[in-house]
Formats: sequence, C-alpha cells, structure tokens
Amino acid sequence: MSSLKELLAQRAALDEQIAQTKDRERADAIAKVKSLMSEYGLTLADLSVRTPKLVKPSKVAVKYRNQATGETWSGRGLQPKWLKAAIAAGAKIDDFSV
Repeated sequence: MSSLKELLAQRAALDEQIAQTKDRERADAIAKVKSLMSEYGLTLADLSVRTPKLVKPSKVAVKYRNQATGETWSGRGLQPKWLKAAIAAGAKIDDFSV
C-alpha cells in the first residue's frame, strides 16, 4: 500500500501531465481550425452566430366589451368570468360585441 506522500506526488505528476496534454491538444485544435479557415477562406465574422430578432406578439383587436365595467375580451382563449356570468344570467354574447 502506498503512503499519503507517494499518492500526493503521483497526483501532482498526473496533474502536470494533464495540463501539458491539455495545452498540446488545444494548440493542435487551434492549428487545425486555422488551417481549415485558410483553406476555405473563412474569417472570424463568418464564425459569429447571428441570433434572429425576436418578434413581438401582435395585439389582437377587442371583440367583446362589458359596458358596465369596461372589461374586454379578444375572443381568443377561455371566456372571461364576467362574460360567462352574463351569459349564464341570460344575456347573449352578441350583446357585448364591439
């Protein structure tokens, strides 16, 4: 069984080997990328990612309005509570059309 000092020395040696290998492989990758860029005539601008502009959702025109409170509904999605209550009370949806 190895002593703690021996294991720590082995770890330090492995850490050094890992750092050297990482640096070497990184340099190789950079050289490969530069070679491909020159082969195909690419620039850094060609590599930049262009993000599409976000489209703002458009407002939908109001189709129904509660004259008493001013509440509105576009006709999309679930009916609002005020409209459901009015219809349940006997009103017609056309009574609230804008």
